[in-house]
Amino acid sequence: MASRFSKVVFHKMKNNKMKSDPSNPQNINGLRLVFRALSHRNYRLFFGGQNISLIGTWMQQIAMSWLVYRLTHSAFLLGIVGFTGRIPTFLFAPLAGVLVDRWSRHRLLVITQILSTIQALILAFLVLTGMITVWHLIFLSLFLGFVNAFDVPVRQSFVVDMVEKEEDLGNAIALNSSMTTSARLFGPTIAGILIATVGEGTCFLLNGLSFIAVIAALLAMKIQPRKREMQNRQVIKGLKEGISYVFGFAPIRSLLLLLGLVSLMGMPYQVLMPIFAGKILHGGPHTLGFLMAGSGCGALAGTIYLASRKSVLGLGRIIAISSSLFGIGLITFSLSRIFWLSFLLMILVGFGMIVQMASTNTVLQTLVEEDKRGRVMSFYAMAFMGMVPFGSLLAGSLANNIGAPYTLMIGGIACILGSVMFAKKLPLLRKIAYPIYVEKGIISEELP
Repeated sequence: MASRFSKVVFHKMKNNKMKSDPSNPQNINGLRLVFRALSHRNYRLFFGGQNISLIGTWMQQIAMSWLVYRLTHSAFLLGIVGFTGRIPTFLFAPLAGVLVDRWSRHRLLVITQILSTIQALILAFLVLTGMITVWHLIFLSLFLGFVNAFDVPVRQSFVVDMVEKEEDLGNAIALNSSMTTSARLFGPTIAGILIATVGEGTCFLLNGLSFIAVIAALLAMKIQPRKREMQNRQVIKGLKEGISYVFGFAPIRSLLLLLGLVSLMGMPYQVLMPIFAGKILHGGPHTLGFLMAGSGCGALAGTIYLASRKSVLGLGRIIAISSSLFGIGLITFSLSRIFWLSFLLMILVGFGMIVQMASTNTVLQTLVEEDKRGRVMSFYAMAFMGMVPFGSLLAGSLANNIGAPYTLMIGGIACILGSVMFAKKLPLLRKIAYPIYVEKGIISEELP
C-alpha cells in the first residue's frame, strides 16, 4: 500500500514539474517549438554547417544523374550508378554500426566528411578537364557509397551527442530532415541552372567546397565523451548481438521492414527522374531540377509538420499513413503527362517520403538502448539506403522492358500494401513500446 502511494506521489510530482518547466516542449509554442533543438550549441553548429553542405550534395546528385544520362542515354546505366552508390551501405553498414558503438562518433564524422570532400573534388577535376567516362562515375560512386556506409549510421547516432535533452531528440531529427529537404528544394534548382549554363563540373566543384562548412562546424564542437561499453568486445560478437536485438524486438523489426520495402520499391523514383523529365515531359535539365524541387517542397512541409509536434506519441499511425501517401503520389505521377500536374504530385511524393522516413527514425531513436544505438541506426541505414541500390537496379531493368511509368506504378502499389500490413500490426507494437516510453519518462504511466 505504501509503495503504491509513493508511486502515485512520484508521478504527480513529476507531472507537476514538467508542467512548470518552461523548457518542456508541452509548454512551448510557435517558432520556439519548431526550432527548440537549436538551443543546444553543438546542434546549432551542426545545423549551420550541414545546411550549406547538403545543398552541394544535392547539386552533385542531380549533376551525376544528368551526366550519366547525357553520356549514355541508358536507363540501365542510370540504375547501375545508383546501385554502386548505395550497395556498400547494404554490405558494410552492420559492421559500421559496431564500430560506431565502439569509437568516437565525432571523430568518425569528421573523417567521413573529409573523404566525401576528396571524392567530389576528384569528380570535378575529371569533368572539368574532359577526362570523365561512365566508368569513372561508377568507381567514384562506389567510393562515396563506402564512405556513406559509415557516415549515415554515425550521423544518425551523433544526434543524441549534440542534444542533451531527450525530449528535444525528436525535434532535432525532424530538423535534420528539414536540412535535407531544404537542400532538396534549392540544390536541384541550382544544379539545373548550372548544368545548363556552365556544365556538371561546376556542381561537383561547389559540392567539394561546401564540405568546408560542416568540417569547420564539427571541429568547433565541444562533445562530452560517452562511456563505450563495447571497447573490449569482439567485433563479430557485437555484430551478432546487434542483429539479435534488431530482429528480436518486434517494434524495431516492423519499422525497419516497412522502411526497407519503401526504399526498395519507392525510393528509386529518383533514378528514373531524368527519363520522366526528358522523354515523358519533353523537357531538359531545368525540368529535372523543378521536379526534384517539387519533391523538396513537399518534404520541407513534412519536416515542418514533424518539428511542430510536441511528442512522439501517434507517430506509428503517421508512419502508416505517410507510406500510403507516398505510394499514391508515385502511382498518380506515373500517369501524368502534364508538367504542372507532375510538379504538384512530386510535392505529395516528397511529403509522404520524408514523413515516413523521419518518423521511423524518431521512433527508433526513442526506443533503442543507448549501447546499441549505432548498430540499430546501421540497420536503419541498410533499410533506408542499402535497399535503394537493389531498387535502382530493378527499376532500371524494368524501365528498359516495360517503361518508366509502369515501373513507378508497381513501386507505388508495393508501398501501399506495405503500409496496410504495418497498420494491422500497430496495436501490438504500441503495447510492446508503451512500458519503454513510461520507463524513459516520454509518457506518464496512468495509475488507477
